[in-house]
Amino acid sequence: MSGISGVNSNNINSAILSGQFGLQNANNGITQAASNIAQQTTNAERDPQAVLANPVTQSLQNVRNILPSSQDDVTTNLLSLKINSINAQASAKVLDVANDTIGTIIDTLA
Repeated sequence: MSGISGVNSNNINSAILSGQFGLQNANNGITQAASNIAQQTTNAERDPQAVLANPVTQSLQNVRNILPSSQDDVTTNLLSLKINSINAQASAKVLDVANDTIGTIIDTLA
């Protein structure tokens, strides 16, 4: 099969594995970023009575809880969602091209 149009079966297998690995990594990144955003939203939604119960002692803590920290920045997580979405699309394209290549090889051999 290696003599057909200069296509090596190892290259096709490698492309399929790369596409699957890329999709899996993108999926993991999307899941993590979405989870982080959901966690930040949950932390920001506080009970109004709890916030007003003891404003002197809780005001600074409430501000710290509502403001995003450098580790859990909403913008960073939104960018991560977008980047992982683009990576998923690229990996899907790799799989699509590998699939088309396999189809062409099968048509040629048949």
